[in-house]
Amino acid sequence: MPENKIEEIGKIKLDFTHYPGEDYYCDGDVEDELLEITRNFSSVEYGRIIEERKSWEILYHLSPQRENIVEWLPITKEMKVLEVGSGCGAITGALAGKAGEVTCIDLSRKRSRINAYRHMDADNVTIHVGNFQDVEPDLPCDYDYICLIGVFEYAQAYIRSETPYEDFLNIIRKHLKPEGHIAIAIENKFGLKYWAGCREDHLGTYFSGIENYPDGGVVRTFTAEGLRGIAGRCGYGQVQMYYPYPDYKFMTCLYSQKRLPKMGELSNNLRNFDRDRLQLFDEKRVFDTIIQEGAFELFSNSYMMLLGPELEETYVKYSNDRKPEFCIKTVLKESESGKIIEKHPLLKDAWEHIEHTAQLYGALEKRYKGSALTVNRCKLERANSSTESLVGIETEAPYLSLEYVEGRTLEELLDDCLEREDLEGFGRLFDKYYERISYGEEKRIADYDLIFSNLIVPENIDNDWNVIDCEWSFEQVIETKQVAFRAVYCYLLENENRNKLNLDSIIEKLGLDQFEAEQYRKQEMDFQRYVTGKQMSMAQIRDAIDNPVYTVEAFCESQAQAAGRDRIQIYEDTGRGFNEEQSFFIDENNGEHISVRENGMTGLEVVVPGGRSALRIDPCNDFCLIYLEEVKWNGVPIPWRGRQIQVNGFKIGEKTYVCPTSDPNITVSLSGIPGEEKNLLQMAMQVTKLPEETVKHMQKRGLF
Repeated sequence: MPENKIEEIGKIKLDFTHYPGEDYYCDGDVEDELLEITRNFSSVEYGRIIEERKSWEILYHLSPQRENIVEWLPITKEMKVLEVGSGCGAITGALAGKAGEVTCIDLSRKRSRINAYRHMDADNVTIHVGNFQDVEPDLPCDYDYICLIGVFEYAQAYIRSETPYEDFLNIIRKHLKPEGHIAIAIENKFGLKYWAGCREDHLGTYFSGIENYPDGGVVRTFTAEGLRGIAGRCGYGQVQMYYPYPDYKFMTCLYSQKRLPKMGELSNNLRNFDRDRLQLFDEKRVFDTIIQEGAFELFSNSYMMLLGPELEETYVKYSNDRKPEFCIKTVLKESESGKIIEKHPLLKDAWEHIEHTAQLYGALEKRYKGSALTVNRCKLERANSSTESLVGIETEAPYLSLEYVEGRTLEELLDDCLEREDLEGFGRLFDKYYERISYGEEKRIADYDLIFSNLIVPENIDNDWNVIDCEWSFEQVIETKQVAFRAVYCYLLENENRNKLNLDSIIEKLGLDQFEAEQYRKQEMDFQRYVTGKQMSMAQIRDAIDNPVYTVEAFCESQAQAAGRDRIQIYEDTGRGFNEEQSFFIDENNGEHISVRENGMTGLEVVVPGGRSALRIDPCNDFCLIYLEEVKWNGVPIPWRGRQIQVNGFKIGEKTYVCPTSDPNITVSLSGIPGEEKNLLQMAMQVTKLPEETVKHMQKRGLF
């Protein structure tokens, strides 16, 4: 334990008063790697490092998207925040940028130092290193927010009682202001991703949460009702449930009971960054069914339970997978005075984008004045804000306040037409859309993002339609047919259920030839690069980390073919090469050819007539690992020198080969080896089948 109880790293204070002298848990070498990164690199370089190192652990600890789960909370500089289980500081920076004072608690000295190095410019953070139960009695009782992010599920590990979760909340509650909030982010043990084949986040096992943790352990996650039950038994009367999507770790959207997801919105589900997984069904389609049945809360992958007075925020969408100058969040607020939409910059770099968008709203209003399109009202506001680039400095940050418009989107109406297979109705709606967005086409102002989901259509479709999001407007003339083509193109990409709509018919309706359509596709890709820059998307990062996904279809197919694949086939070369006519299969204990399996080893004895120049043994018809212990000819070991014995795989150890093919084989050359009229080939080998995805994964990792 350090001699001084207080250590300073930059402006961060680390308090070791209750440190037990050693770290009782550690993620291994990756923590040393994280310490090296946070000591030697600034946070603006983390994105590049994540892409280069292709590591789940580096992504998990350093991704700025981890902050989204708390960034939306209405914390101000007048408030104090307690973060229990602060770890390597994934959310500490967001809290430090919003609050006046942040107190962190974590048991690990190394993790706390990582946290301190990455946020060393924050002068409002103190990290207490030690066991929560030891630190807790010294804490004040005036916190506005207490954050338990990925912590509550471990309560029974450090609260020794019959009711550890209730007792934990009761202990925490003592340190909360009367009108304060406790924010708990946790996985849902009934989360759809677990039913679909993701492993349980903490244990790495299949279906353990769904089966209510039959093997025991200290980790427990809960359904929404389970969490409400715990809160109710502790006397909490004010409980709000939020639903982070895809989960709380890398949240891009936050839903609530007042604003649940709509069909088609939950499409980003392949999020298994940490380990391989099964894919038992299409989660997007199942989510649509769940939403249709009104059962979303039960199957949401994660929860944010907020204990305390109700907040105005009912929906938040983060767009921080973009260039810094375009990183914003969209917030839906609901109060007694009604609903309102706000768009806030997440970084100071994005202030200009917000201000410029406000100017273009006014220009679009002028373009469509007198048409059947109405642009929803937009007002540029200012508010005190601390951004990542100005931690601790209050500034008047711009944000947009937008009119909330009730009604159905054009996208929903078009989906209804496709579901009814009413292509004529679809065409009529599309014609109305095209006619309305064409108004004022010659003006040097255009909304490039006039996609179907950005138009609200009243019950009487002949009345004015409302444009609700004009973020991507430009002071230039853009042909209407390009805007319309993009709307259809995005519409089809977002949902494969829309494939019954023929894109070629739309291209023809717009009067485009194939060359123009291809040019518009390229321009759309250019636009996406303009928005996101050179950084990798989360989907690309997942692919780079490269944990396999095993589909149920592939598994069933492999099982159906398993019987044939287990048979050993022998080819004999009599001077005409290997061919099917001169081959035979060996079943166990079949006549003069014998195959015996014992303790995982296969013992093979094959009677071979004279006059053969080579033999080929196919041990199975699968990707596999072959350990070839010995090969004998008439009782004498065949030497391994030269090309006497060959395996069509990569040697990864002594007599051990990986065969990245569904046609593995061992060739034994008999050239120069004396033979008889009848000969005996003996082999001892171990053959381990490998899933094709695993072999490809090994190849990508350079393991052979």
